Amino acid sequence: MPMLSLSRIVAFWAGSQPERVAIDHEGASVTWAEFEERTNRLARAYGALGVGQDDFVTIGLPNGIEFIEACFATWKLGATPQPISAKLPKLERDQIVELAKPALVVGCAPDEYAPTPSVPECFAPDASLSSAPLPERTAAALKAMTSGGSTGRPKLIVSKSPGAYDPETVTLEIQNGGVMLVPGPLYHNGPFLWAMVALFKGCTVGITTRFDAEQTLHTIERLRVDTCYMVPTMMRRIWAMPEDARSSFDLSSLRTLWHLAEPCPAWLKERFIEWLGPSVIWELYGGTEGQGSTTIQGQDWLTHKGSVGKPVETCEMKIIGEDGRQLPPGEVGEVYIRPTAGPGTTYRYLGASAKAIDGGWESLGDMGWMDAEGYLYLADRLSDMIIVGGANIYPAEVEAALDAFPGVRSSAVIGLPDDNTGNRLHAIIDRPEGAADEAALMAHLNEHLVRYKTPRTFEWVIEPLRDEAGKVRRNALRKKRLLAL
Repeated sequence: MPMLSLSRIVAFWAGSQPERVAIDHEGASVTWAEFEERTNRLARAYGALGVGQDDFVTIGLPNGIEFIEACFATWKLGATPQPISAKLPKLERDQIVELAKPALVVGCAPDEYAPTPSVPECFAPDASLSSAPLPERTAAALKAMTSGGSTGRPKLIVSKSPGAYDPETVTLEIQNGGVMLVPGPLYHNGPFLWAMVALFKGCTVGITTRFDAEQTLHTIERLRVDTCYMVPTMMRRIWAMPEDARSSFDLSSLRTLWHLAEPCPAWLKERFIEWLGPSVIWELYGGTEGQGSTTIQGQDWLTHKGSVGKPVETCEMKIIGEDGRQLPPGEVGEVYIRPTAGPGTTYRYLGASAKAIDGGWESLGDMGWMDAEGYLYLADRLSDMIIVGGANIYPAEVEAALDAFPGVRSSAVIGLPDDNTGNRLHAIIDRPEGAADEAALMAHLNEHLVRYKTPRTFEWVIEPLRDEAGKVRRNALRKKRLLAL
């Protein structure tokens, strides 16, 4: 079928399944008919505040039905949603608003950005506004996601895909009319994209306020979820549940479990493959910019352990060495990506410039290598590489070994100054039970790492080191410890 404007896609599904649940938020729900009427009324309220064609609408709402309705009301005006964390510090939110110059800010006091209008959380449009369909309008940009705020001034990654979708498009193994669960923060690109594409395809979408392992399994059982989005941090927390509790839920409806956004330890992926079956487990590697990605299903991973898959048909990838030349299979270098449609066809930046080499090849800042069959294996983030006595050490490899030690929930490895070697490896280990026996830990690490990759110092904490999106902020952790030296 032809592409449908997102200003029409809710009406399309409301026409064929009006009483089916569109969104479920921890038991609270709206049907497709209600979703259509509520977003029509909300769009008119936003329009009265000045939102028009191709404007940005900054949306700083927590996970919930209101967040999704704000996005669809924006699309119904031909405008572009620009999601941010509802918990964002004011200084960072101010910087984003200054950069984006939105027509409306959703989720703060009405006069906070005057003369730009704002509406608070739980904003309700006037009941007298019509719930009838609005004129069809299609945004030039599907979304405008935020990046870089934790390391400097933020930038916006503005999609070059329009606000339109063909529901028959085969995407991310999502079935038309299926049931999707997204337990991650919707202002992040991955959860946002999985949730919205599922709605574009007429699915019921389950969302949670925040991730909880037991609640996630209960929701899969309750809604009969067939597709689920996760990050490995969520998978770790599920696996840390008592086995009898984990196995007490009926997960037979689950056809596809996607994981992405952070490296997944091989041991953890193997456990999930054994538990749910190799056909269920899918992994994706890519960036918000959308230049390209790789995917791999469990069966292929078992014969290419550690790989994040082959490039999808819409892109090409290569590995570049420090001398700027393409490296042969098996050699580690920087991963470069280029869309087959041509450089610059998937996104544009606001507040930054793309870094590309000759031919329009771009890097997401990851190190990796390819095997002879074209499967990609990641080493680590280029910016996180630690040089110890002239040796390049990638924290992800050390963290994978630490995470495999009993009782460890997550870990972060950073480099701290050392007079002899320039840097020393320092491990910050999140273990709810507290510090482990150091001799047992060292014996474990000696089985997994060469000597020079073993941390020299250890710090034990009892709070998660990764956020709900699976991100670990090594730079922030390092700065905090440098100040204490």
